[in-house]
Amino acid sequence: MKKLIVAMMLLVFGGSLFAQCPYKYGATPEDSLKSLEQITAFNMAYKAKNYHDAYESWRYIVNNSPCAWDGIFTNSQNLLQSLIKEEKDSVRRERLIDTLIYSYEVRNNYFPEKFSKGYCLGFKAYNTLMYRGKNAPIEQWEQIHDWFVQSVEMEKQNTQPAIWDKYFTVAQVITKAKKDTTYVIDAYGRATDYLDMSINNALVQYEKQTEKLDALKAELGADSSSIYNHPQGKVLIADTARQMKLVLNYRRTLAKIEKEVTPYATCEMLEEVYSKKLAASKEDLSAINKMVMTMSKGGCLGSPVFKEALEVLHKANPNRNSAYWMGNLSLKSYVTTKESSELDAAITYLQEAVRLSETNEQRADANYMLALAYQTKSAYSEARNAALAALKAQPNMGKAYLLIGDLYATSGGRCSGEDLPLACAWAAADKYAKAAAVDPSCSDDAAVKRGKLRFPPKEELFKRGLKAGDPYRVGCWIQESTTVR
Repeated sequence: MKKLIVAMMLLVFGGSLFAQCPYKYGATPEDSLKSLEQITAFNMAYKAKNYHDAYESWRYIVNNSPCAWDGIFTNSQNLLQSLIKEEKDSVRRERLIDTLIYSYEVRNNYFPEKFSKGYCLGFKAYNTLMYRGKNAPIEQWEQIHDWFVQSVEMEKQNTQPAIWDKYFTVAQVITKAKKDTTYVIDAYGRATDYLDMSINNALVQYEKQTEKLDALKAELGADSSSIYNHPQGKVLIADTARQMKLVLNYRRTLAKIEKEVTPYATCEMLEEVYSKKLAASKEDLSAINKMVMTMSKGGCLGSPVFKEALEVLHKANPNRNSAYWMGNLSLKSYVTTKESSELDAAITYLQEAVRLSETNEQRADANYMLALAYQTKSAYSEARNAALAALKAQPNMGKAYLLIGDLYATSGGRCSGEDLPLACAWAAADKYAKAAAVDPSCSDDAAVKRGKLRFPPKEELFKRGLKAGDPYRVGCWIQESTTVR
């Protein structure tokens, strides 16, 4: 089959594909002029969706001047896919499929900075699966799987969402055929590791562009609406929109994979697979990181395998995620053992996670967990400070307002010296209302918590000349203005 494909490609392209480009456009001025004319003809036909004429120009350029223009390969997928869809003759259709697949095999030779080897290999696997996967023997599926694995390990966080989707599909098919969950679990491990990195990197870029956009708005002042007509503003608006779209695409891809892996990746199954791998690969931090990410997302925090892998990872290469999960484990351990050292360790790890966070989303999550740890230690001021830091990073984090409300609601005892008992409940009610306002998903919890509050009795209000609606300053450690209920 391979020989047949190569023979067909020789018929389509001639022998020049196998050579490097001695000339960008052609050996002679006449050749160069012809190549430029064909590029123009291709663009005109392609934009008009006249794909048959575009293909003739495409063939000439790839055959005679493949280094002339990277766009000839950028547009190959859509061009050839459209022709394959329309083609009724089976022989010509197969030749077009061969051409599409082979276009990914050669483009890195001509434009290595534009098309990486991992990218090309991924889309070679993608198209082979799309057009040759149906009714293919398991051996061919395994070959496609190997291409996907190689591509993902080369591209890592730069792997395209479409490649992740098909890679996971192939892993599931082979798992079912061979009754070996290792394929799916390994694919999921790569996804949790690299896709988290993809999301994080895209968020970092989004936040950088957002900061620049905010700075430009501040510079324009009252006339900030003109940003939509400002040259730099247009670019920044487009960049932020593109980055957020990328974030959403990666998140949708990861959510789909997480849903599909559920039948395979139980904690028991992950323990079985990873216990063997951990024993054999304690020096392979990349593999251990995949174990940690996979088991944490699977909710396997109580697993001894997870704990061992996490400790190895954090000791060798501490990062935000390892510090965050070490803090979670220590906090969980304190709840069980009541060992104060575990609670202190949780706070230390979570402070480290805050310092190592790169995005507002990470800062918000780490600060919220730190607030919970401080709350558990009854360090109310520190808990509120951490919750406020979480809200600074993510203003719509309703659960952070709920936590502050809980701190206020349980301050009656420590604030018993106040001249009006239970006044702290008014401040708590404010925070519960704020939680519901910024995050509707918190509305039910906020209503339940609000319903359990005990406000100062009316006779106490009467003694102090207070009535509903009056402003009131809650003292003690809270020091917030509120309204009499």
